[in-house]
Amino acid sequence: MEITITQPDDFHLHLRDGALLEAVTPHSAKHFQRAIIMPNLKPPITTTSSAISYRESILKAVPKTSNFTPLMTLYLTDVTTPHEIQLAKKSGVVYGVKLYPAGATTNSQDGVTDLFGNCYSVLEEMVEQGLPLLVHGEVTNQEVDIFDREKVFIETVLEPLIQKLPQLKVVMEHITTMDAVKFVESCKEGYVAATVTPQHILLNRNALFQGGLQPHNYCLPVLKREIHRQAIVSAITSGNKRFFLGTDSAPHDRRKKECACGCAGIYNSPVALSLYAKVFEEAGALDKLEAFTSFNGPDFYGIPRNKSKIKLRKSPWRVPECLSFPFGDIIPMFAGETLEWEALLI
Repeated sequence: MEITITQPDDFHLHLRDGALLEAVTPHSAKHFQRAIIMPNLKPPITTTSSAISYRESILKAVPKTSNFTPLMTLYLTDVTTPHEIQLAKKSGVVYGVKLYPAGATTNSQDGVTDLFGNCYSVLEEMVEQGLPLLVHGEVTNQEVDIFDREKVFIETVLEPLIQKLPQLKVVMEHITTMDAVKFVESCKEGYVAATVTPQHILLNRNALFQGGLQPHNYCLPVLKREIHRQAIVSAITSGNKRFFLGTDSAPHDRRKKECACGCAGIYNSPVALSLYAKVFEEAGALDKLEAFTSFNGPDFYGIPRNKSKIKLRKSPWRVPECLSFPFGDIIPMFAGETLEWEALLI
């Protein structure tokens, strides 16, 4: 069996920088035409000029045989200005502004401490410029259970936000709960959407502990209960336009995962399309896969759909146990396992 679909885009991707950037960029460029690039580097990408510079570094790492295009984002801080939003829009290379609540995830220590108190004028300017707010949707209050932080964020931040600024376009990134599904579905179409990762539609929180602690299944937002996984699968395989592909592929050197205080992030770029195809096939919804991978995201962002095609073939292949580079190893998602679908460029 094989199907041909419009080449997908990845609307949530971490490429890092330096040697890690050079190592992982070809994997994304192999399957995806474009990607929304996350800005949580050290130091973070907080200005348009730094986004342009980072974009140039990414393009140098793209194989000459690929026409992969990075779509840049800015890292929102308490001191971001409306003028910076104007510069971002004018640049033609910045497609969104990323909200990291301070302390929520990897390299988020420079994130926002008070969205409405410190960033409201910036959010108003984003409405004017038509730049979406891309949200890591978790509160950081240590008194809130880690499995409830997405739900509480919706109640305390997102719902008030869309009431105050109904014309602001918002992407709730890497959703993990039925609460997020219901919230996105309740909002006005075209203004609030969500990205969905392979891990949150294939794994539940048991995957963190089966056979011992599994660091390579640890990501943020953390995996949730099975009922939440099922709710997300139902949402994306229903054909709802509000949901689209965003891998949240997040590479780390193996030594930074397998240690006393391991980093959050799952590296899935080499296997993502195979895994999305698996989920849609099992749901009897292969006819809806192309919209999720290739249409809904560009339509929400207001950019053209890709013209190139990619083939997905039912042809078993084994995921490498590890990917080795001069700086060390990266362990891909489902390392050593056999996947049924293979992605091939036409």
